[in-house]
Amino acid sequence: MSAIDDEITSQPETWRRAVALAATASDALPAPGARLMVIGCGTSFHIARAYAGLRETGGGETDAFAASEMPAGRDYPGLLAISRSGTTTEVLRALHGPAGSVPSTVITAVPDSPVAEAATRSVAMEFADERSVVQTRFATTALALLRAHLGHDLEPAIAQAEAALVAPLPPDPTRFVRIHLLGRGWTVGLADEAALKLREAARAWAEAYPALEYRHGPMALADEETLVCAMGEVDRDVLEEAASAGATVIDTGWDAMATLVLMQRLAVALAIARGLDPDHPRNLTRSVIL
Repeated sequence: MSAIDDEITSQPETWRRAVALAATASDALPAPGARLMVIGCGTSFHIARAYAGLRETGGGETDAFAASEMPAGRDYPGLLAISRSGTTTEVLRALHGPAGSVPSTVITAVPDSPVAEAATRSVAMEFADERSVVQTRFATTALALLRAHLGHDLEPAIAQAEAALVAPLPPDPTRFVRIHLLGRGWTVGLADEAALKLREAARAWAEAYPALEYRHGPMALADEETLVCAMGEVDRDVLEEAASAGATVIDTGWDAMATLVLMQRLAVALAIARGLDPDHPRNLTRSVIL
């Protein structure tokens, strides 16, 4: 079994550990109500976007940015950074820059990392660290932690993730020339994350869109060589239009985090079918250090 297979399979367990951690680490996590900036890079940026979308529905005004693209001149009373390795250059620069003058929290897998030392507070999830270059369980476990802190009951999502680990994948995934991931609201970030897994691990042509934007151009690509997957609740008529164009449509009806687990498995299956090593994608490293 590859490292990424083991890490994907462990997610229901690490999500439950994150729920427990949320109860003991609540003082370090963002308080409700205050405006918040959330930053990350790559996968962590997509998780930041998903969390921002969720927090906006009741936890307070929240903006997510790639750490390299933080806007200047905005006043936020708090900063949350997500970094698996705790060594990503752009996150470190952000924490040492003007934005780092406000109280900050970092969620990381490495408690003694430079990012953890640069932040005001840190929440370490060593149990979710990974050997594979491609992130899976750390990212979803960070989101589980943040969702639990927002008061979400994650047991249904965890049960669905367990189902996603044994659910059948589309036969012969190599027949798909392109894969489209669709989301709404907070799940747009997870759609982007699913597409990133497919690109990283399997070099797939995978793209993500807000579901209703799919009609505004990308629908032209839907055909018999296209797989379309709904990440969470997506407008049924959009999926029906894609199916009528010949696309294969996946709509699990699960929480989007559970569907992401299914897409992680698809990325690995497609990588293996193409003779690739899903643990070590070309041109990528565990952390980007500039």
